[in-house]
This record gives sequence, structure tokens and C-alpha cells, in this order.
Amino acid sequence: MNSVGEICQSVESIFQLLLSEFKLSTSASEQNCRDVADRISKEVNRICTESKRIQSSGDAASWALTLSKHRLQQCLHYYKLGSERGRVELASTLSAVVYRYITPPQSQSTYQARLPLIEDFLQGFLVEALNAFRRENQLPPNYTPKTLLQLAEYMAFTERYAKRRIPLPGHRTQQLIILRAQTFSQQQPIETPVDIEQAAEGMSGDSENSWNAASMQQVREQMVAQEPEPAEDTLRQAVISELIAYLDERNQSDCADYFTLRLQDLPASEIEAILGLTPRQRDYLQQRFKYHLIRFALSHRWELVHQWLEADLEKNLGLTLHQWQLFNAQLDPNQQKLLQLKQNKHSDSEIAQALGCTITQVQKQWFKLLEYAWEIRNGIDSGEGKSTHE
Repeated sequence: MNSVGEICQSVESIFQLLLSEFKLSTSASEQNCRDVADRISKEVNRICTESKRIQSSGDAASWALTLSKHRLQQCLHYYKLGSERGRVELASTLSAVVYRYITPPQSQSTYQARLPLIEDFLQGFLVEALNAFRRENQLPPNYTPKTLLQLAEYMAFTERYAKRRIPLPGHRTQQLIILRAQTFSQQQPIETPVDIEQAAEGMSGDSENSWNAASMQQVREQMVAQEPEPAEDTLRQAVISELIAYLDERNQSDCADYFTLRLQDLPASEIEAILGLTPRQRDYLQQRFKYHLIRFALSHRWELVHQWLEADLEKNLGLTLHQWQLFNAQLDPNQQKLLQLKQNKHSDSEIAQALGCTITQVQKQWFKLLEYAWEIRNGIDSGEGKSTHE
């Protein structure tokens, strides 16, 4: 039997697998589960039938099953998060990918300057993804996800749609969302704020790129409404964005690219292929990234990182009572005074004056204390009587 025949034969079995898992893992209605399972199985069938690589592999049925399970896991992941946390995670994932490619015109590329542009860009991209979702699944032009399972299906599709590889000249490829972000950034008028409401109302063109106001509003309400976000998700996004900015400021764009790909949970082999690296080069890049990550986490923005990890000073740097006692027992009088002054929220200049040293020396000593606390917290054997002195 040829590969096309194998795929067609497996479509029904894949549909039944998906249907069974959705009924088992969600509280959606029977019809809702059937509709989503049917769309996913048809999408997988279309991909496997049209892909020359899959057709020539001689194992199209196995590919179809793998793709189906991947889409099932993505969909259930967003379903379990719920509409609010799912929206936040999707926005965080996409923001991390496009952060480096959206630059405010004639202004400093700070986190605060980029954030509103990224939010505007994502609003338009989410609508584009909905348009593609409707088109590829042959849904009516006014279709909008209404149930949690439908919304999870759409969010999972949007993540995959964003990461599609688009062929470029010179046998290169790029993720679709990055190409969109670059175009968006280039089109921003100088010194002119973006009004996404006017942009949505003013869109024109063929039916595939036109949006009625009702659809735009429904998508905004479901996915990108400016609602209060959970504190931990806001902190996570701030950490991601500021780490990328930190790397860019130090001309470590390759580390930023590596970090962006790691956020997408890509395997090492795929990261190597995308960045054009050998395993040895990728390992070296990973070590260099870890070095900068430690500097960022323990020095440059230690307050933000520790707050996100729930390991700030108010929580004894994330240490248990026993670990905190062990930590304090290793400090000399000057280090204990440094810790106390930090707990009392004194500035580095005030601490330097109190300890009779320079600000640089204060920062170096504090880096060592945070590093030692990090080792204790993560169970790293640092040796008996470890000294934190220089």
C-alpha cells in the first residue's frame, strides 16, 4: 500500500484516538470534542499528504500519529491552563520570540519602549492567526472560539502558526512571526504612537486579510484584553525581556538567539540546525549563555529574578530555616552587616559608606553571598566551611 493510502487508512484511527483523549481529559461536550478531533485529524492528513519529505520517508502513518499526538498535547496543555493563564503563556512565548525584532524608531530599545509595540503587534498577529485558522479548517468567516476547548485549539494552532518556517533566498528559513515582526517594526511611523483600534477598523484588502469589527472585538476579549495578569506571569515576562535586552546590550546576540530557541523547548539538534552550529559550537555557546545568565541573575537584576523565584530577601533568599541558619553561620561580621543593610533596603552607596569600601566592592561581595545562597538552595555541595571572601 502506498503512503497516501496508509495515511487515509489511519485518519479514522487518529480521529478516534483524539476523540477518546478529549472526552477523557476535558469536560467539553461530545460534539465539541468531535469537532476539534476532526479538525486536527484532517490537518495532519493534509500535512502528511502534501509533504514530499514525509511521502518519501516510507513511514507516513507513523508521521501522522506523531503529529497528531503533538497537537493533542499542545491543545490539552492550553486547556489545562485555562483561558486566562493560557493567554498569558501564549503572549509570553510569542513576545520572547519577537522581542529582539521590534525596535521603536529613533528611540532607545529599552524594555519599556518596546513593550507597547510588542502588545500592538501581537494583537494584529493573533487576528492573522485566527484568519489562517478559519481558512485552513474551512470555517465560516465569522467563526470565533467560544468554548474553552475551542480556545485551547486556537491557541495551540497560533503557537504552531507563529513558528512555521518560511523559505528565504539562499536556502535559508525563518519563523513566520519573526518575518511579521520585522515588517511591523519597519512600518512604524516616526514619533507616532500605534492605535490598534484604528488599525483594526481601517484594514482593507481581499477577504483573507479583511476583518470585521465584531470579530476583532471578540478575539481581543478572548486573547488580548488588557486584564490584570497574575503576578508570577508578569514577572516571568519581565525576566525574559530584560535578560534578552541585557544580552543585546553586551553584544551577545547569539546568546539571545540561543535563549529564544531554548524558550521554545527545541531539542539541541534543531537549535544547532537553526543557528548553523556544530554540537561543539552549540555547547560552547550554551556555556557562554550560562555565564551571562548567572551574571544577570546574581548581579544585574538580582532583585527581579529573586522576586520571580520567590527567593527575595523577605523570604530569606528562598532558604529553609535550617539552610538560612547554615548560610548565616558562614558569614563574617562584615558580610553579616552587608546582609542586614540589604534587608533594611539601603542603597549600595549607603552600604559602601557604612562598610568603608567602594560600591564595586559592595556589589562583588553581594554577588558572592547570593551565589552561596543559590548553591545552598539548590543542594550544591560547596564543601565544608566554604568561604565567601574574595
